[in-house]
Amino acid sequence: MAKSSSPAPVDSPAARPRPARQAVAAPATAPAAESIALVRTSSLPMLVQRELERMILAGELDVGAKLNEDTVARMLGVSRGPVREAFRALEVAGLVRLEKNRGVFVRQIGIAEADEIYELRAVLDEYAGRRATQNVEAPDLADLRSRLERMERAVGRGDLDTYHDANVAFHDRVVELAGNAKLLALYRRLVNELSLYRRATLDQSGIPSVSLEEHRGIVDCIAAGQAAAAGRLLHDHVMASRERMHRKTGSPLPAPKSRRTRRSA
Repeated sequence: MAKSSSPAPVDSPAARPRPARQAVAAPATAPAAESIALVRTSSLPMLVQRELERMILAGELDVGAKLNEDTVARMLGVSRGPVREAFRALEVAGLVRLEKNRGVFVRQIGIAEADEIYELRAVLDEYAGRRATQNVEAPDLADLRSRLERMERAVGRGDLDTYHDANVAFHDRVVELAGNAKLLALYRRLVNELSLYRRATLDQSGIPSVSLEEHRGIVDCIAAGQAAAAGRLLHDHVMASRERMHRKTGSPLPAPKSRRTRRSA
């Protein structure tokens, strides 16, 4: 998606999302049974949060766009209270920023912050890869291979959006298999924030076939029970993704910070 130098409010024609759905319980692609289950187990603010999160991550709401409480409430057919609660939850999730006396805005992530996220993700992915390899069972491996196949199909079609979504789902599953709820919550926040940057700098020039090959190696190591190797490949894959981001945007990699020398007593 192209960047906008002066993002429009969410209720203006430039930033207006697609026509409002008749329900916000689940994305339109979800099966009916799944949608019903979601309504039964979720509060209204959570449903509003999930729909807004989906719209932000899908690029239906521009990075930097102002979200008007009244407009969102009318669009989703709810009162302002659930929208207000959803905004607060989205701020915690790292997707919006709340500015006093100004309103709520979809967050903008710069290259420096994206760098920090990649570095932290590399550490988390390495740990998750080791733990996932120790915990994985046959159905889990089948699931990972299925996610990998979705990425392969996206490469075959030249579908960058689907590849991005499948890539996120693959890594999310690896972190899930690590079996650490705190890690998963932190990881998902970082991925959401990084997705804002990726969407804002999306380049339609090609699919990262090298990245796909890296994922194949990760699955092979997990399947072989090679925990240290799987973790190392995940770490290297994330850092390679960071380098690809810099090449795509034409920005130089930050120089390593030099260590301070200790003064002698």
